Formats: sequence, structure tokens, C-alpha cells
Amino acid sequence: MFSLTEVASLSDSRAPFSTLKPWWDVFTDYLVLAMLAISIIAGTLLISTDQVVCLPVGRTSIAASGSLAPRPALGPLDGPEHDTTLVSTRRELSAANSRHPTKLDYQQYLYIGQVCYHQALPWHSKYSPYLALLHALLLMVCNNFWFIYPKTSSRIELFLSILRKCFQSPWTTKALSETACQPLEGNLGRMKPCSVQISQPGADSQVEQVSFSNATILDRKDGEQAKALFEKIRTFRAHTEAASLLCWVYVGQTLFKVAKLLAVLGYASSSAGTIAFRHVCQPGLGDLAGHATFSCTHSLAYILQKLLLSYLALVLLSGLVGVYTLYWLLRRPLRKYSFGRASEESSFRAIPNVHNDLAFLLHMADQYDPLCSKRIAIFLSTASESQLLEIRQEHRGDYEELRRQVRRDAWGRLELRLCALPALPQAVYQMADLEVLRLECMAEVKLSAKVAQMEALSELQLHHCPATMEPMALAFLQERLRGLHVQFTDVTKIPSWLYSLKNLHRLHLSSHLCSNVLALESLRELRSLEILLLQTKLTKLPCSMSTHLRQLCIQNDGTKLDALRVLKKMSNLQQLELLCCQLERIPPTVWCLTGLRRLDLRSNGIRSLEKGADFQRLAQLTCLKLWHNRIATLPASIGAAGSLEELVLSHNELDSLPHALFALKRLRHLDLSHNLLHLLPAEIGQLGMLQQLSITGNRIRALPSQLFACLELMSLQLADNALTTVPAEIGRLVLLSRLELTGNPLKSLPLELGCCLLLKETGLSVDNALFETLPSRVKQMLATPISAPSP
Repeated sequence: MFSLTEVASLSDSRAPFSTLKPWWDVFTDYLVLAMLAISIIAGTLLISTDQVVCLPVGRTSIAASGSLAPRPALGPLDGPEHDTTLVSTRRELSAANSRHPTKLDYQQYLYIGQVCYHQALPWHSKYSPYLALLHALLLMVCNNFWFIYPKTSSRIELFLSILRKCFQSPWTTKALSETACQPLEGNLGRMKPCSVQISQPGADSQVEQVSFSNATILDRKDGEQAKALFEKIRTFRAHTEAASLLCWVYVGQTLFKVAKLLAVLGYASSSAGTIAFRHVCQPGLGDLAGHATFSCTHSLAYILQKLLLSYLALVLLSGLVGVYTLYWLLRRPLRKYSFGRASEESSFRAIPNVHNDLAFLLHMADQYDPLCSKRIAIFLSTASESQLLEIRQEHRGDYEELRRQVRRDAWGRLELRLCALPALPQAVYQMADLEVLRLECMAEVKLSAKVAQMEALSELQLHHCPATMEPMALAFLQERLRGLHVQFTDVTKIPSWLYSLKNLHRLHLSSHLCSNVLALESLRELRSLEILLLQTKLTKLPCSMSTHLRQLCIQNDGTKLDALRVLKKMSNLQQLELLCCQLERIPPTVWCLTGLRRLDLRSNGIRSLEKGADFQRLAQLTCLKLWHNRIATLPASIGAAGSLEELVLSHNELDSLPHALFALKRLRHLDLSHNLLHLLPAEIGQLGMLQQLSITGNRIRALPSQLFACLELMSLQLADNALTTVPAEIGRLVLLSRLELTGNPLKSLPLELGCCLLLKETGLSVDNALFETLPSRVKQMLATPISAPSP
């Protein structure tokens, strides 16, 4: 037995789908139920009471006399041909010699009835109810296929859940109530609190005016929920507008349904005439029954014929409804939905059109109730979202709340990050000690003259946030602003006042646009600019670009960068980073930068350094990073970079190292990880100042003893190689604090690890089983903190 609660839950689980069932689908469901009822009734009658009663025709067995010609096995008693056949049969029977009695046994009648049921009756009289049941079930599945197909049902369920939340959200009530209060002003982004006059009963009949503010209608929790709903609808819109799967599935199921109904009408109408009450049967049982021909009657023929005609009428009606559905689907563009009517009937503005699956869902929901699209329109309106953000900002407590959001960035500066606000809060101008202001995804920002109160402000970051400012604010930023970060997707969003910041020291431009839309030539007016970071898709650098830069970083996102001749003019350049620029070799203009100290050429597909490599000209180079390339060999000229202190060659294809590499006596950091090295040369011991060495991810089988002559080593990364032993000389590295040995076929660890006084268990990376091979005394020394005395 089911409880009332379980039945109610089943009813509630099916109710939401009715929102997306227009009248023709509902009507079709009822027609399918009627078809099921007819087929079940007819099938029940066939199973319970269907039978054929047969009587012999004539008194003589035709098979025994041998004088009768073969007759058809079955046929209805209709038409002149049958009358002629019956008269001829009777004459032959009367002329024949009678050899058997005319009366048959009851069991013989039953047997003949069963045989004639299968031979004489047409197949439609026996199986039409079962076919009708099968067709009705198939039509039921087809009519609701897009609700059960996984790729469409997931979107439908998410849409219905969002629709329910739109109806339940207090923000919907607030928007509609304030719209009713302001039918003429009609800008949801400028809604004002409603005021209602209440008449007090009594002698004086005083009238009291009650004002409902934003806070009384929408509290902080409701505002957070409404904001989350805005974000959910925005994500759902981006997901559903990317394809039109729902529309095509619904059109496909409608076409299949119409085609199936036409097929049913075709074969059922042609076979309806074969259902008859009387039939002639010649079962071929003359020797057994003594008669060759029997006249049979089908007891359910009349009612089956009526039920079949009723079923065909329902099929015809369903077909007409399906044709109308196709007409509705094809007469208007269902992959685009406009909220024009919603904007006319209410004060909603700035409601964008939607497309593809979301548009189709809204069209289907309109057939149920146009109020559904109006509810969703509230959460698609940009003006509505701006009003909500303003209310949320009021709830934040202005200065105190903003103060709690201040954090320190990686450089220890006080930073405030504001995201998705309708306007810049006035309380920001009261933060005199704020150093970095980061604004993200704000529709429009206008800096007033009050920005002059922010005396410590040195950097401004604008991420997808167009900004304008008053003349007094611009004059202040021209003097104080040292750093600017602008991230944009449209060239028109680049602030024009950027090129007037005469004291700007650091500029970061980030976008996915190509170089012909970046006004890089205008940057030469920024005389104080020393650091320029470009995260774009450049194809070339303009010849008149700023030449007084000290640091240039270009992250090109895999776009090939050519025309680097302008680098020759940058005589003051000290740090150059060309990342993901598809260079294939070090640009020749780099060798002209004699003052260069740091060079980073990561992820460029560089294959060789042999051609044109002139490291001798880079006498001041201290850091060289050529990681994530395809370098197979190093030139001998690399030994000429005598000032080099950091060399990163990881993720290349090196299989050997030149002897000139170990002439770099000042080298402190050497990274050779993830290459194809089989051997570490003995000359490694010549790098007396080496502090960090990484050869992770190579094929090295043994370590040279000369390596442990580098007594300044503090970090040694040997993971993922083929090492079988670690030399005992490792105990000479008294400054070693980090050692990585995982991924090697080691069987034991040297006891001399205990001599590395700065090496502790936290800095030792080995397998647990390998660590347990150490004596307890050594493990105790590795586990003892540095501050505590060793045993």
C-alpha cells in the first residue's frame, strides 16, 4: 500500500513537466489513454471469449469421394463469387455418395473450431488489439521522449528548477511591486521605494503614509540568494545558447509521431474490411471429420470492427494534432526569443534576446503561461541586476565592510578587490592608506575628484571594467599612479587617459586581441614607463615603440611573433621575456642588448642554439631560461656567459652536456630536469658556487663523486632517474637541506645522510620503505628540528 505522502510526492515529481507541455501534447496524452483503453478492452475480449463456431456444409466428405476440386482454405462469405462457390459445393455434396454420418462428436467440433480459427480468420481479426496496444505505448513514449532523453532531460530539469526559484525569489516580488508603483517611470535600474497610504478607521479617519524601503522588502540573505540566482541563470544561458539540441529533438519526435500515425492509418484502414462474421473453412480434415467444408462464425467480429473504427478515429485526430504541431514549429523562428512584449507591459528595460535551446524553452513555457518568461526576464535584465547590486552594497555597511575586505598582495601592499558592483562605493575614497585598487567586471566606473584623498594609491587594476574620471582625478593620478593593469576584450574599452599618465612606471595590458588593435605606438609618450607586460596575440612589434623600457614581457599565447628589430633600440633593457611566441631560435636582435641581465624564452619551440649564438656579447647576463623548448644540444659558446648565475634548461631534449657549460664558475642554480641525459659529467665538480641542482626526470644511472665537491649545494633533486646507489660522499654536503630521490630503483640509503646537519625529514623525499632501511639513530637525527641539539 502507498501512503498519501508517497502519492503526493509522485504527483509533485510529475507536475513540473506540465510547464513545458503545450495543449497539443496534453490533448495527445488523453488520446493515447483512450487508445490504450480501447486496445486493452479488445485484447481482453480476445483472450477471454474469442472463439469460432463451425458447422459442416453438406452430408458427404469430399475428400472421400475424390470428385471435388481443391478449394481455398478460407474466405469471408461476401460477394457473388462466394455465392457461386457455395452453390457449386452444395451440388457436389448432394451428388456424392454418403459414407459417414453427418453428426460429429463434441470434441471434433472443438478441434475443427480451433483449426478454422487459425486458418479461416484473417490476421487482423486476431492480432489488431495487440498491435493497437503496441502503437499506443510507442506513441506515449514518443510524445514524451524529450523529457526522458538524458541530454535533453538534464537541461529541462535545470530550467524548471531555475523557473521555480524565479517564482519563489523575493527579488521577483520586489521588482514586480516597484514596477507596479512606477508604471510611467519604468526603469528598473532606478527604482525608488514605494509608499502606500493606509486609512485608519475611526472618527478622525487619519491617513498614514507607509514607505517600504529596499531593506524592508529584501534582507541580506535574500539579496545573496538573488545574486546567486543571477549567476546561475547567466551560466545556464551560456550553456543552453551554445546549441539547439532541444529544438531538433522535439521536431524529430513530432515528425516520427506523425509518420507513425499515417502508417497506422494506412494499413489499419485497408484491413478493417477483412473483419467479418461468417467465413468458409476447408481445414483438410475429410478423413477425420467426414466433411471437407465448414461454415464458421466469429462471435467478436462486430464489436472488434466497432472498436477498430473508434481506434482509427482517435489515430486520425492525433494525426491532425501532429500536423498542427509541425505547422506551429515551422511558422515562426523558435530558436530566437525576444522580450519585447514583456518590456511593453512592464517597466523592464535592457532585456537581451536569447537564442537556441533557451529560446525554445521559453516559447514552450509561453504556451503554458506567459508569466514564466516574465519571471525569468527579471533575472536577465542588466538593469535589474544593477539595482540588486546597489542594494547589496547598501547592506555591506560601506566603509567598515570594505575595510574588512582589504588584504595584502604578494608584495605586501594593501589591496582592495571589488567585483561586479554597479558603481564604485563612495567609502573607497576614505581609505587613505590603500595602495592597490582592483576593480573587476563592473559595468562602468567613474573616478571623482575625491580620489585625491587616497594619498597612498600607487596602482590601479581594471579587469573588464571601463573607467572614466573627472579632470581633477586625472590630474591626481598623473602625479601619483605608478602601476596600471588593464584587462579587456574590446579595444574601445582601453581608457584613453592611459596615455597621459606621465609618471606611470609599470603597465600591464591583457587581452586576446591581435596586434593591429593595440595602440602600442602611443606608449612612447609614457617617458617614465620602465616595465611593460603584454598578454596578447601579437604578430609584430611596432618600430616606434617605447625604447626606454627596462623590462619587457610578452606572453603571446602561441601566436608567432616576428619583426623584433625594435629591440635593437632598447639599449636600457635589462629583462626580456618572450613566452609562447613560436620563435624557433633566439632572435638575432637579442645579442645587441649588451645590458641584458635576465632572458626568458619559455615555450617557443626552439630546436638549436648553434646558429648565431653569441653569449660573449651578453656580459651582464645573470639569468637564462630556455625551458619548455626542443633544444637537443648546447653550443660551446655558452661558456662565454661568465656572469651567468641561473640557468634553466628543463623540459628539453638534451642527451649530453658540453664541457664549456662547466666553465660558468658563478653558476648557483642549474636546472636540467626532464631531458634525455644518461650521464652527468665529472666536470660538474668545477661549479664550486652551485647551490641548487635539478636533474629530475632523466636517465642517469650513477652520480660522479666529483658532484659532492660542490660544498655549497643546498638543494639536490634526483627524482625519476635510474640510480641504484647514492655515494657515501653525500655526507660532505653539510649545507644540504633538500634531497629528492623518489622514482629511483634504490635498495638502501647511505648512513652518511646523518652528516648532513641541515637535512631533515621534511626536506628528504624518498619512499617510505626506503626510509625505514636507515638505522634508528640516523632517522632520529633526521627527525630532530634544527633548533634542538643533536644526540
